[in-house]
Amino acid sequence: MTVADWFDAAPVALDEGRAPRAPTRRAPKPKASARPEKVLGGVRPNIGIAVAYRKRLLALIDEMNDSAVYWLTAAYRGNPPELAQDELSSNALKAAIKKLVARWYARFDTAAEELAKYFAQAVGKRSDAALKKILKDGGFAVDFKLTAAQRDVINAIVNENVSLIKSIPREYLTQVEGAVMRSVQTGRDLGSLTEYLVKQHGVTRRRAAMIARDQNSKAMGALARFRQLEMLGNDAEAVWVHAGGGKTARPTHLAAGRERTRYKVKDGWFDPAVGEHIVPGFLPNCRCFGRLVVKGFS
Repeated sequence: MTVADWFDAAPVALDEGRAPRAPTRRAPKPKASARPEKVLGGVRPNIGIAVAYRKRLLALIDEMNDSAVYWLTAAYRGNPPELAQDELSSNALKAAIKKLVARWYARFDTAAEELAKYFAQAVGKRSDAALKKILKDGGFAVDFKLTAAQRDVINAIVNENVSLIKSIPREYLTQVEGAVMRSVQTGRDLGSLTEYLVKQHGVTRRRAAMIARDQNSKAMGALARFRQLEMLGNDAEAVWVHAGGGKTARPTHLAAGRERTRYKVKDGWFDPAVGEHIVPGFLPNCRCFGRLVVKGFS
């Protein structure tokens, strides 16, 4: 508005002894967001569940290793491999391995069903409880029920973990059997074989710890994702959160967390490092999680 326009629009008497006052211009109101929203907290993997899972696996592995050391040592001392191709030693050690395989395959097969069910149910309860609290803190009251679809997710978690648990004695005893046969063929002494068993025991324990940690992240992420889609449908969005704690961080995940990258819960986020869409916890040892975005919140 020009000065002339102002005078034409609002004439003011000039004989009152004071200068005319310019009209007050109000600052424009900020435009309200077309879709107000709220970013909720994230469902993180529960460390306690992973620790309990790992503890049970390690106890089984330690028993299996102690059993292998005891019976192989007894068989080895009973038939010392003085010759490179000692048939008696080879047969005795094969018999010992066969007994170990029968005993520990059966033991782990039974334990796998029980442990996998315990783990899946614990993660399911923890995931629902954590998400319910996050929603309550955000002003939403939601009562989760165990639906048929939710049972399918839990069953998938159980089946995957049963397979992983059963693979532990199979991998361990296959490696041990190979070492025993090589020992017979090359005339190695019991000390060298014992050293190998100690090494393989450590490898198996580390693998079990990785399984517990990795499956905990995957299961928690899968169940939280299912509930999020159940609540908001296929249009649900989340913000990627990078969670540290490992020795190394994936640069793309670190950047996604720093930039508060959004992704569709249904499709996941496109990770350029792997060339495909992924969800938090999908990659091995990934501890990342998502924070659900609730749109239309006022």
